[in-house]
Amino acid sequence: MNTSPTEPSSRLAPSLITTLGMTATVGTALAFEHIGGYIPCALCLMQRDPYYYGIPLGIVAVLNALFRGPAWVTRALLVIVGILMLVGAGIGVYHAGAEWHFWEGPSTCATTAQGVSSNVGDLLGDLDSKHGPSCTEAALRVLGLSFAGWNVIASVILAAIALRGAARR
Repeated sequence: MNTSPTEPSSRLAPSLITTLGMTATVGTALAFEHIGGYIPCALCLMQRDPYYYGIPLGIVAVLNALFRGPAWVTRALLVIVGILMLVGAGIGVYHAGAEWHFWEGPSTCATTAQGVSSNVGDLLGDLDSKHGPSCTEAALRVLGLSFAGWNVIASVILAAIALRGAARR
């Protein structure tokens, strides 16, 4: 329990850092997609799900800590967010391993190919030239890591922050 009514919760910082980190991570992925033109594969899209579920929970955790709600609520939300980030890291490890050919990727990795023309005359040409991305080929590597590899790092860091924040007294 806080000793002062004006003292912020000890879980405010981890809640805020985790929520902002999740937002920045998925925001970066969306920027690479919509600004950079990288079409995500099915596993890339699946890796975003823990963020999409975790961000609203993180916002609730921040608000609960900010308004000095019950500590167990913030703690429980941080645990759930931490688990979601670990799930995201697991999906990322699977995806990165498939990209490095350590194991087989999914038998189908279909997403819609963006940029297919609505002009009937160009449609046949587009169908031949536009292909959905492969789950087993990295679209880009930065410092030797694909998007999936960077997601693993981000997810593990965010999980550690959330779970450590939940464990605080």
